[in-house]
Amino acid sequence: MPDSVSQPVFLVDPSSDPVRVRIEGRASFQNSGCLRDFFTALTAQGRTQFVLDFRNCGGMDSTFLGVLAGAAIELRKVKQPASLKVTNLTTRNLELMRNLGLHRLVTIETAPAAPAAASAAPAAAPLNCAPQTELESARMVLEAHETLVAADEANRAKFEDVITFLRNRLEQA
Repeated sequence: MPDSVSQPVFLVDPSSDPVRVRIEGRASFQNSGCLRDFFTALTAQGRTQFVLDFRNCGGMDSTFLGVLAGAAIELRKVKQPASLKVTNLTTRNLELMRNLGLHRLVTIETAPAAPAAASAAPAAAPLNCAPQTELESARMVLEAHETLVAADEANRAKFEDVITFLRNRLEQA
C-alpha cells in the first residue's frame, strides 16, 4: 500500500486472535459506521479481543472516538474475557483519547509496537462500508456523542451543542 492513502480505510483481519484492525488515513464520522457494525457483528459471534493499530492514522474525530468508546463499553458487558487495545498512537491521537476519557475504557499501549505482524498482513482486507443515508449518519453521530458523555460526564459541556442540534435534526425528520 502506498504511503499516502487517498481514501481512509480500516484494514481488518477478523480471523486473527486478537482481531486486528489497522487504521489507514483519517478515522471520522464518514467511515465510523462500518467499524461500529464490524465490532457489533464480531462481538455477536463471540469475538471479544481486539487490537487497533493507529500507526498510519492521520487523525480522528469525536464521532470515531464515540464509536470506539461504545465498542469498549459493549465489550465490558460480555461474560468472557474481553479487551480493546490501541497501539501506535501519535502524541495528538493519545491526547484526544485522554481528553475524552477513553483511556479509562481501552488499553493504551504507549510503547511503540513492533511493525504490523507479517503473518497478519496477508489476511488484512479493507472493511467495506455500506453507504449511510443522511438520517442514519445523524443517528450514528448522535449516538457516538451521547456515548462519549456516558463515558465521561466532563464531555457533556464539550458536546452539548452537537447533541442538541442532532436531536432537533432527527426530530424534524
